[in-house]
Amino acid sequence: MIGFKIHARARKADSRIVEQFRNLPVANVSDVMSRMTAGGAALRPMHDGTPMVGPALTVKCRPGDNLMVHKALDLAEPGDVVVVDAGGDLTNALIGELMTWFAASRKLGGIVINGAIRDAATIKKNPFPVYAAGVTHRGPYKDGPGEINVTVALDGMCIEPGDLVIADADGILCVPFDYMEQVYQEASEKHHAEEKTIVEIEEGRLDTSWVDARLRNLGCEGL
Repeated sequence: MIGFKIHARARKADSRIVEQFRNLPVANVSDVMSRMTAGGAALRPMHDGTPMVGPALTVKCRPGDNLMVHKALDLAEPGDVVVVDAGGDLTNALIGELMTWFAASRKLGGIVINGAIRDAATIKKNPFPVYAAGVTHRGPYKDGPGEINVTVALDGMCIEPGDLVIADADGILCVPFDYMEQVYQEASEKHHAEEKTIVEIEEGRLDTSWVDARLRNLGCEGL
């Protein structure tokens, strides 16, 4: 049936690449991806802020219904990030304290809800990563339909099953499976360059001459 099916996940980011990305800021990764990809500013950390990284297990469900989210938590493997596209609807919460505890007990990498959660105060105290678009006390329905391991889109950012999903206080980003190695190398170089810049700032030797040069090239008057 179209729209009501559990698909197999053919591939996923392995533990080696997950660990490589774990200490990279999302902003650095975003920069080397041409700043063209983002999960949307609405998706915010609802937990204590611990960064998140892991392969995506995707869920597409009807707004307000979490039947397929429950099944996804059963199917997910340790380290997986369950990414739920619920259309951004905030009318009904799709997960709360109990489902979050269950996911943490199974050692998942985190949960992304393009929709609402509840039990926000409890979730906020804990390190298990939960990113969502909002909060409401109204609970979900469990009637379906929905699909697991299909392509989903969060604010225009497409996520394929098995892609790498990373997130921190700046938001969520998907690194496509076929580009993970390249993106890691470039983002790592970017991160090291910024660490050197911080040292230059601390030592009072940061060269900012590029600012005036850029303004002149753009035709700014008054320099």
